[in-house]
Amino acid sequence: MPEFSLHSIDLTVVALYAVFVVYLGFHFAKKHETAEDYFLAGRSMTWPLIGFSLFASNISSTTLVGLAGEAYSTGISVFNYEWMAAIVLVFFAIFVLPFYLRSKIFTIPEFLEKRYDGKIRTFFSALTLFLNIVVDTAGSLYAGGLLMKLVFPAIPMWQTIAVMAFVAGIYTIAGGLAAVIYTDMVQAILLIIGSIIITVVAFTKIGSWSTVTEITPPEMLSLIRPLDDPGVPWLGLLTGVPLLGFYFWCTNQFMTQRVLSAKDENHGRLGALFAGFLKMLPLFIMVLPGTMARVLYPDLPKADLVFPTLMFDMLPVGVLGIVIAGFAAALMSQIDSTLNSASTLVTMDFVHKRRPDWDSKKLMWVGRIVTAVFMILAAVWAPYIENFGSLFKYLQKVLSYAVPPVVAIFIVGLFWKRANAQGALASIVTGVFAGATLFIMNEITGSVDIHFLYIAPILFVISVPVHIFVSLLTSPPPAEKTEGLIWTKAFYKAESKTLEGLTWYQNYRTLSVILLVIAFVLFAFWW
Repeated sequence: MPEFSLHSIDLTVVALYAVFVVYLGFHFAKKHETAEDYFLAGRSMTWPLIGFSLFASNISSTTLVGLAGEAYSTGISVFNYEWMAAIVLVFFAIFVLPFYLRSKIFTIPEFLEKRYDGKIRTFFSALTLFLNIVVDTAGSLYAGGLLMKLVFPAIPMWQTIAVMAFVAGIYTIAGGLAAVIYTDMVQAILLIIGSIIITVVAFTKIGSWSTVTEITPPEMLSLIRPLDDPGVPWLGLLTGVPLLGFYFWCTNQFMTQRVLSAKDENHGRLGALFAGFLKMLPLFIMVLPGTMARVLYPDLPKADLVFPTLMFDMLPVGVLGIVIAGFAAALMSQIDSTLNSASTLVTMDFVHKRRPDWDSKKLMWVGRIVTAVFMILAAVWAPYIENFGSLFKYLQKVLSYAVPPVVAIFIVGLFWKRANAQGALASIVTGVFAGATLFIMNEITGSVDIHFLYIAPILFVISVPVHIFVSLLTSPPPAEKTEGLIWTKAFYKAESKTLEGLTWYQNYRTLSVILLVIAFVLFAFWW
């Protein structure tokens, strides 16, 4: 085990980075004149910024710690979440994104009100707020606190979490989404560089890949795992992972808000596809290093210690500071993203609906106050995540019980004109009740033992028929609830005409096919 301590040079690098991101937040604060500027960066973002921001917000400290830890304990099958994300992002770019942008919405729950009604909007907004705080922000704070606990063992974790929450909260409160996206780009680059350095040094220290394969069971180097696998069973890969991915990439406010800031549909789509391409990198710079750690540190007491251990053991003074800054950057990325999206949800879905006469400046101040409150709540909850074991499993388990009914009403509503608000409400109520029942039976009483990746499709299969059945029993939705809000063949044909004559690198359909080929080639190689 390495000595977990930082040289003064490393501490200086980390401190300089913290000063930089806070400065960036206040720099953008001067440019905000409207709520659209603050919450959606003036709808002016280009595809590289959107792609890097999506990647950085997803591959945050929780994923850094979680992917390496899961690869160490259960194998590379955890990469299934990454390549499947590329598939989901292609689906998002084709079938979902254009309707979001054409609706000129601030929040995803706002889209549900346009498609269904205000009750559905309120439910999904409240659910998203809960998950933003309990899953996303708190998970990032816990991952960062875990690292700081190694460096400063005498300081209680809650104190380091409080400091990190304060720094991330300050620049998010000041700068809004523009500050979030620009810092995300810097963070993504730092993150990729730092992870590459760790991977190269670790591999050099081991000497050859054959050394890894000699001590690693063959099944841990395969993406396809048996039905009873504790990590990612193959049936769960085909059913549960896409459902969780759809929620995360297509409906989660803290991810989709970047796409809502796009200057046009083309930039939004190219940004989503660029993020899908970047999602191929974690196999090489996060998952495989976790597998290599089985050779270097066979007796780690906790899988979540893998990535921090690699950092301190592999990197020299100075370089360690840069990578720690990258890790801190990843932490800040998810925190700033979730705090900004949570403040947007409260401001636009609750406050603005009840106070439509409030001007943009008042709404911006509401957003800032909400950001501060949620920052505190997440910091209070984060230390308790330690009780859940693996950080990655904590993140996926919570989503498996909570989001399938929401995914059901999105999928049905996007492709079936007859779906109405009554059907959506019945679907959500049924799905939430079933999810709560399964959670009690599976996680609390232990009366059943169902893998969390099977929970998601079970709840989805329960929710969809209820939506269809109740919709058919009640009146069809009015035209304004479907026109321009669902995908049709006519929409596809009209779009095809606009794509005629574009070069291959400008045509998102061609780029989508290329991304799918890359994802399936990687999957086939590690089958």
